[in-house]
Amino acid sequence: MSISFKNRVFGCVIIKSINSNYNADFTHQPRTLPDGTVYATDKVLKYSIRNYFKKVYSDEKVFFFKFLNAEMQPLTLLQNYEVIFNKKLPKVDKKDKGAAARKEVLVDLLNCIDVRLFGATFAPKATKEKKSTDDDSEDDGKKEEGKNLNLSIHGAVQITHGLNRFPENAIYSEQISSPFRNPGDDSANSTQTTLGTQFKLREGHYVHHFSVNPQNLDDLVGISGGEALNEDDILKLKNGLAHGVTFYDSSAKAGTENELLLWVQLKPESKLVLPSFVELISIADDKKRTIDLSKVTDVLSRPNISSAIEKIEIWYDNTAATVEGAPANAVYYEIHG
Repeated sequence: MSISFKNRVFGCVIIKSINSNYNADFTHQPRTLPDGTVYATDKVLKYSIRNYFKKVYSDEKVFFFKFLNAEMQPLTLLQNYEVIFNKKLPKVDKKDKGAAARKEVLVDLLNCIDVRLFGATFAPKATKEKKSTDDDSEDDGKKEEGKNLNLSIHGAVQITHGLNRFPENAIYSEQISSPFRNPGDDSANSTQTTLGTQFKLREGHYVHHFSVNPQNLDDLVGISGGEALNEDDILKLKNGLAHGVTFYDSSAKAGTENELLLWVQLKPESKLVLPSFVELISIADDKKRTIDLSKVTDVLSRPNISSAIEKIEIWYDNTAATVEGAPANAVYYEIHG
């Protein structure tokens, strides 16, 4: 049986993107803030971690992931539950107002590693059935299977949007050609193939801050008896944070990969809250693309903070990145090993 994980953690992930598009908006361009700074949502990093879990840890259940049915259509939330847990949604007992059913669903969801880590909003759409002629229930002939089964789970891991901390935010576009003619072309004799446009960022180094607080799950685990965050989850989370983006491969994201993971683990009894590391980190526009952690180190070296830290880990590739100003007591790991 895995050992429960009790420590709180703060850290950041840096994603390098060269001539690539880490997180496009709905116009297919890299996302930008009003001041022009390129950013990425937390969802893109979480997706890469879930994808990593699915492909590398096949024994783990991952709930919030797109699955297709036989007609190549995405499953609904309710269908996802039925497929992953191989059972129907539990019936709601009016006598306990659905408490037993909610507890069963909660236990099921906590069996999924992504729910334990990132939380969940579970609100299955109610299905309705016609009442039989001898049914004297007071629901006007409508039986709502999903009623009173809505759940909200505050995950242990919170991830912020990633900001490009490289000085430039140079976005460019390029035309691409399809080998097929546009069927909407009015000219039957047209020899022109379809043209399209793709957008990329010349260079970016996105910094996502994250925190881990196992206590976020304590109340729900205590009520349901479901699975708590454990040390095996944390090991897999580290690997997902350090390798997930590099592992996910697509034409749009070619050139986007994990660059650095900073993991600051507090002592189990510590109640310390650390600030976001995003604005404290800079990446220099030099030949080495130096990652400067000096301001983070200044914060971590304060006596009241350093005394609360159990360990500091830095995962990066020293052949591809240069790190300066790192905490003196940090333990280093190879990010591509």
